[in-house]
Amino acid sequence: MHGKLRVWKRELVRADLKGDEQLLDLGCGRGAVLIEAAGRLPAGRAVGVDLWSGKDQRGNRPEVTLANAAAAGVADRVEVQTADMTELPFADGSFDVVTSALAIHNIPLRERRYRAVDEGMRVLRPGGQLLVADFWPMTRQYADHLGQGTLRGLGPAYWYGGPRLGVTLLHAVKER
Repeated sequence: MHGKLRVWKRELVRADLKGDEQLLDLGCGRGAVLIEAAGRLPAGRAVGVDLWSGKDQRGNRPEVTLANAAAAGVADRVEVQTADMTELPFADGSFDVVTSALAIHNIPLRERRYRAVDEGMRVLRPGGQLLVADFWPMTRQYADHLGQGTLRGLGPAYWYGGPRLGVTLLHAVKER
């Protein structure tokens, strides 16, 4: 967990947030990335969506995420919603940044995973950034599907059991 947080701190710095952005975290779980982002948005908002399944993350409930946000002192900038990332309940161009940390690969069908990536791009404003951390083969597929984006290995701090389960970040920018 500490490695993941260090990596996301670095990636959010690279995203060059100004502090007033609207950010959406897909599959936010208990809020690690959501809360880190909210801490960088004193005049912005961080919204997390999840289906709140305990299958992949025990104790995954909206009230736990909100309690974690309160403990971190960012509750006033955090909102959580129950939503399927393949059918987001937001208008086109609602967010400046969309993040996702090891969530999209949990969608069983490739076409639905692509739909989640497409939805992330749909809700971005022109010039907005999509930051998706997932296992290497998946992020390559997402980039190929989008026809754009850069891939960067996130290193040993984000490995799950070794380099074979290394995590890569897809960084895509919505055309203006």
